[in-house]
Amino acid sequence: MFKTLIVLLLLIILVSLGAGMFFLVSDRGQSKRPVRALTVRISLSLLLFGLLFVGHFAGLIKPHGLYPPPPQEAGVDQPQSQ
Repeated sequence: MFKTLIVLLLLIILVSLGAGMFFLVSDRGQSKRPVRALTVRISLSLLLFGLLFVGHFAGLIKPHGLYPPPPQEAGVDQPQSQ
């Protein structure tokens, strides 16, 4: 559920970015629509950052790196590195 919310928020941010670009090209600086669209995008980005922060510290999401280590089997000792 939480990860779905993050992905949905990312998609909305992309739509807002596209709207800002469209308004910038089509209005040719005659309206404030690009500014509003980009303000919405920045606000949504801050919300996303906050959600990621809260999700990490609440344990809802866990960072794992590019190549997570394989799960260790129970009862198998790992060799000691020297």
